[in-house]
Amino acid sequence: MGLFDGLLGHGSSVDPSDLAKRLDGVLIEGEQVGLAFKVIRDVFVFTDKRLILIDVQGITGSKVDYMSVPYRAITRFSVETAGTFDLDSELKIWVSGAHEPVTKTLKKGTDVRGIQRALAAGVLR
Repeated sequence: MGLFDGLLGHGSSVDPSDLAKRLDGVLIEGEQVGLAFKVIRDVFVFTDKRLILIDVQGITGSKVDYMSVPYRAITRFSVETAGTFDLDSELKIWVSGAHEPVTKTLKKGTDVRGIQRALAAGVLR
C-alpha cells in the first residue's frame, strides 16, 4: 500500500471483509485500496486511482450511494476541525464541473488529519 501506510487513525478502522463485500463490482481490475475510514455508517475509500464515498442511506441501510471521484477531478478540499461548542468536523471536496462542494459531516473523534493527509497524497502526487 506504500503511499497510505500508517495514515489510519484511531476509532475509524474498516473491517477488511466488510470492505471487500461493499466494493465487490466497484473496483476495476488492478485497482488497490490504500486506506479506508468509516464515519458512522458511511465509508471513505482511498484507492490508488480515486476516492470512493460510500453513503449508506435510510434506516435499514439497504440503499447505498457510491460516489467515485478521480483524484485529478478534485480542485481543492477543506477540513474544518471540531471546536468547543461545535462537536462535529466538516469535510468539503470541490470537484471540477460542480458548483457546490461534496460536504460530509464527521463526528468527533474521526481522524480528520488522516483523511486530509490521504486526500493530499492522492491529489498532489
